[in-house]
Amino acid sequence: MTKQEIRALTISKARLKAGLTVWDVGAGSGSLTVEAALFTPGGQIFAIERSEEGNDLIRKNCGRFGVDHVTVVPGEAPGVLSGLPVPDRVIIGGSGGRLAEILGVCAGKLRPGGIVVLNLLTPRNLHTALEILGTAPFTEPAGVYLQASRLDKLGSELYFKAANGIWVLSAQKEGAH
Repeated sequence: MTKQEIRALTISKARLKAGLTVWDVGAGSGSLTVEAALFTPGGQIFAIERSEEGNDLIRKNCGRFGVDHVTVVPGEAPGVLSGLPVPDRVIIGGSGGRLAEILGVCAGKLRPGGIVVLNLLTPRNLHTALEILGTAPFTEPAGVYLQASRLDKLGSELYFKAANGIWVLSAQKEGAH
């Protein structure tokens, strides 16, 4: 599950609003899917996830939070992306080692002025994303490295326990704003 701090930053970078079409690629358990749905009433959210366990969790979490404008898309990106409606926003949480191909599809299908936001763990994916987001049709690349520490117990004391850091990158597609 994407941690709360990462979800907050990702949603902020995506600049979500009512009526948008959003792809959540590599949706995992659906935590970002649910957040995106809460910020886009009247919109369409497509949660793309290759794991059946993940797809079941997405459905359960959508039911738990009362969001009904989410479509779970079982399968692996980029293959399953071709049949989806044109997105206004794309959130990429997992790529299955195919980040360059997924960003290639996004470059072609993302609506002009649309935004892509990526959550990345590995330096290899960071390098790939920076190379692609730094070229047309993408513009205005931005990034943040976020490492949060959460209050935890250590015996009878409290301390801040560090979580894994995440690179959060975003870029806009050239065109209408």
